[in-house]
Parts: sequence; structure tokens; C-alpha cells
Amino acid sequence: MLMWQALDFPGGKVPFTSEMRFIAESPEKRVHCYRVLDDNGHTTMPAILEQVSKEIAVKMYSDMVTLQIMDTIFYEAQRQGRLSFYVTSNGEEAINIASAAALSPHDVILPQYRESGVLLWRGFTLQEFAHQCFGNKSDYGKGRQMPIHYGSNKYNYFTVSSPIATQLPQAVGVAYSLKMDKKDACVVTYFGDGSTSEGDFHAGLNFAAVTEAPVIFICRNNGWAISTPVSEQFRSDGIVVKGQAYGIQSIRVDGNDALAVYSAIRAAREMAVSEKRPVLIEALTYRVGHHSTSDDSTKYRPVDEIEHWKKARSPIARYRKWVERNGWWSDNDESKLRANVRKQVIEAIQVAEKTEKPPLKDMFSDVYDKIPSNLHEQERFLREDVKRHPQDYPSDVPL
Repeated sequence: MLMWQALDFPGGKVPFTSEMRFIAESPEKRVHCYRVLDDNGHTTMPAILEQVSKEIAVKMYSDMVTLQIMDTIFYEAQRQGRLSFYVTSNGEEAINIASAAALSPHDVILPQYRESGVLLWRGFTLQEFAHQCFGNKSDYGKGRQMPIHYGSNKYNYFTVSSPIATQLPQAVGVAYSLKMDKKDACVVTYFGDGSTSEGDFHAGLNFAAVTEAPVIFICRNNGWAISTPVSEQFRSDGIVVKGQAYGIQSIRVDGNDALAVYSAIRAAREMAVSEKRPVLIEALTYRVGHHSTSDDSTKYRPVDEIEHWKKARSPIARYRKWVERNGWWSDNDESKLRANVRKQVIEAIQVAEKTEKPPLKDMFSDVYDKIPSNLHEQERFLREDVKRHPQDYPSDVPL
């Protein structure tokens, strides 16, 4: 093979070669997956991990269980007709809680819609979750969002928006503003494998790389974009290799291993904040539940496959074994926690159901400083229509 001088091209010198060689469509070997705990909760040796204190470890486990119970009861409430919609994080609790535990409260979160555990970790109460899902006057969004579209200024958590992947380029913009203001913080944005098929994913990664924005992209690769398997979404080795294509440091992590997720996010945050650069994390996991209450995943996935991940690969069960082995948890602790959380969730739902709905006028407020004439006209028309056809409108909304 002959080598000649390099081409002085924008972006760096490119060496010439006389060999005509196409880059392979994929590497010969798949990118390895970082893991700390095996399926039985034993630490793999040698393991490179962040040390976790007893206090943090127990809170991580407690919040994972709390998230699981909250999801189960809220899902049942939707099936009873008490909620219009719900999305669970079943099977993905470790990504939610462990990533949140590894971050600073000052880090800004731009979620997708399966990250309620991040809010839970930061202090969002079960009652606040219930108020949002029931869209009452105590809901911070004043009932103008679908259930599970949480948001909190207090906890630096941008409000969930339904369109897929729109939060990714937005997260880069927020991260760049933190960089300009020299803040000791980063932005973390979450998304599923289906989001990587959207143009906003590619725009977001390229935007972040070029601006060297302190943003962590966390992809929950749970194998399914609703009913579309990853095998029908892309031909690359998952999502992790896409980071390298855009010049972003990346890592693949076992998303069902709470310690691996915690350690990887801690390291990624250090890189993002101290080096002012983006990081991409692909967390391999599995969506045990249906995509949402509008979905029946047994129509496109084998039930045996779902049950295997639910029982044999449970992130909660695996992490519990490690916590128990450290002497930090017991069966008695487990019983007390589950009974207490279940009681709190049921009470929160009962309170939220009885709380008054937001008044009609809230449909038109909070967008403009001074409400324009066209919105005044719409409000007038709506009020007249409610008077004419009261049977067509909910009776519990104050006029």
C-alpha cells in the first residue's frame, strides 16, 4: 500500500492511499456492554464502579420499588376508567433511579415520557404525580396536558412533550446556555430507541458535538419502538456507534444493572461538566409493560419473552440481592416499604379525584402577557356553547 502526502482539508489533514477500501457497514465485533452486577446481584470482577454509600444505595432501592408500585396502581386506575391515559416504567426502573442518583440537583432534565423516576428521586411527591394525572387545579400544568406529562421548575425538569425526539436539539440549546453562563452543571436528556429514527436525534447529536455542549444523551434501548423492533429500525450496532459518527464519546451500559448505570452516569457527568462536551449513553433494557394503556404488546411480542425479562432480568430483584448482601435490607424492610407506598399511592389518588378541576378560563391563560382578541372571542364562543349544550361538557369544570 502506497501512502502519499495528506490532503489539507477543513477539519484536519486527511492522508491519501492508493488502496481502494470501503468502510464496512458494521464492525466485526459488537460494542461491549458495561456491567457491574451479574443476574444474581454479585459484583463482577474486576469491576470499575463508583462507590455507593448505604444511604444512597437504600434510597435507590426504595425509589425503584416506589416507582414500580406507583406505576402498577396508576395503571390499574386507568383500566378502571379513573384516568384517561398512563405510561409505566416497568422493567426500566434502574435507568430512571440510578441515573437520577448520579446527577446533581442543578443538572437540567429534558425527559421523554418514561422518566417519572427522575422526578421521584428529586422529591416530587406521590400526591403531585396524582394531581397531574387527574388534571385538577393542583396540577402545575392546570389540566392542560395529558396524564404523565409532568414538569417541575423546582426540580429543573422540563415539562414532557408528546412528539418524539423534539427534546434532543432543545437539550443542546439549554446545555449551550449553561456553558455560556459558566454553570457547574449539565443537561441530561432521555429518549427511546425509536427516537433515533427521527431527524431531531441526528440534528441534536451533531449540534452538541459542534458546539461542545455539556449534555448527556441517555437512550433507553428497550428493544421496541411501540410495535417496531430494533431490527426493523436500523442496521447499525445499536445506538452507541452513532455517537462516534458524530464525534461524541459514547458507552453501552446494562440498563438493568443499577450500579452500572450509576457509575456510567457519574463518569459521563464529570466529562460533560469539566470538559464541556457531550456524551452518549445507550442503556440496554426491556420494556416489560405495554408501551402505554393504548397498547397491547402481546399482539407483537411473545408472552414468554416478556415473562423472561420480567422475572429473570428484573433490575429491582437484581439490585435487591446486592443491597441485601451488604446487610442494608431485609424482608421486614421490604414488607413495610411496599405496604406504606401502596397506602400512600391509593390515598394520593383519592385526594386527587376529589380536588376541583381548573376553571374554564385557564384554557386561555399563561401564553400571552395580554390575551389577544381572537382568544377572547374563542372563550366567549365556548362559554355560549356550554350554556347551549351542557350535556356535551364535563360538569365538574368550574365556569
